[in-house]
Amino acid sequence: MSFVPPSPDGFAAPHGEGSPAARDRRSRPDRRRRIWWSLLYGSIRPRRRRPARRLTDGRFHVLDWHATHLWAVSVSILILSVVDAFLTLRLLSMGAVEVNPFMALFVGGNAAVFASLKMAITGVCVALMVLLAGYRFMRVLRVEVILYCILLAYLLLIRHEVGMLRQIADAYIL
Repeated sequence: MSFVPPSPDGFAAPHGEGSPAARDRRSRPDRRRRIWWSLLYGSIRPRRRRPARRLTDGRFHVLDWHATHLWAVSVSILILSVVDAFLTLRLLSMGAVEVNPFMALFVGGNAAVFASLKMAITGVCVALMVLLAGYRFMRVLRVEVILYCILLAYLLLIRHEVGMLRQIADAYIL
């Protein structure tokens, strides 16, 4: 057993800079440099399941683990976004007009550019909303609820577009 001299404040410092425990800890590789290993290991054995450790901790926290229903909602939104892009292009080929002013800039050109841009924007936004699902938008509405509202809006939009296609088909039949 070795003697550890007390620090200036009177307490013993067993893990000081010169101690064997500190030297052992510093000789290991820095775990923060293994990004891919951390992502893989964190996917299998996640540690952060809640946004904050303490109720008073107001900082932003990224979680390793999200609820299963968020996965289902986000995948459903992405699938409905693909269906919306397909139906939009079909309706535009039949003479309809894009009412979204932002997407109208891209829909007139190449269909592949339009679909790619729509999928990229939707994917990034859904991913950000899943990351922030435990937080509140403007301290009022949980982001998780907004994801469900977007899913409902896409369902209503698809229903409307299918109705428009039926009207056009009925007009061609008559």
